[in-house]
Amino acid sequence: MGVMNKVLGFLGLADEDEQMEQRSDDDVQLPEATRKNNKPVLAIHSQKNSRVVLHEPRSYDEVQDIADHLRARRAVIVNLQRVRQDHMIRIVDFLSGTVYAMSGSIQKIGNQIFFCAPDGVEVSGSISELYGAEAAAQQGK
Repeated sequence: MGVMNKVLGFLGLADEDEQMEQRSDDDVQLPEATRKNNKPVLAIHSQKNSRVVLHEPRSYDEVQDIADHLRARRAVIVNLQRVRQDHMIRIVDFLSGTVYAMSGSIQKIGNQIFFCAPDGVEVSGSISELYGAEAAAQQGK
């Protein structure tokens, strides 16, 4: 409606149809997110209780539990030293697919130990793979 129609409506000189239209327009409530400057309001979720879960599976059957922790947005350290080699490969493949689907990350942090992080958990730095070579070098001294 134009300004002129609003003025006529205020003075009571507008048609009844126009007054009904104006009332129905005034009755419409905009959501809070679009009321102020027509810009959307984004809610920022903060995790107050961040957790890192330690998991030491003994078979491939336990990989679902690890994935459930990741889906709950918890970082997981997975120690695969107690599983058979063929299960370890399957577990790492499954977890790699899980964190990829969630835009997360997976990093090897030790001998058969992996850190899986969901999206939003920043991982910086790296751990050298020379731990075996360093130990051998120190024994030789």
